[in-house]
Amino acid sequence: MKDLLIIIAKALVDEPDAVSVTETEDGSNVVLGLRVADGDMGKVIGKQGRIAKSIRTVMKAAASHENKKVIVEILQ
Repeated sequence: MKDLLIIIAKALVDEPDAVSVTETEDGSNVVLGLRVADGDMGKVIGKQGRIAKSIRTVMKAAASHENKKVIVEILQ
């Protein structure tokens, strides 16, 4: 799960080396915290949050194959 989010985020940003993801697992729930460079925050969120919503949708679809629930938090 974590690797998929890293791949998606690095494809979107100008500074892929600044991308980091933290993973916290609690039973069947997985919380992924995504951090990017300050200048790339808008690229990850998108206009009216459309890109962030798309990232969350892809991650939920990937998690459903593992019978888990994933929550993606975009952190500053």
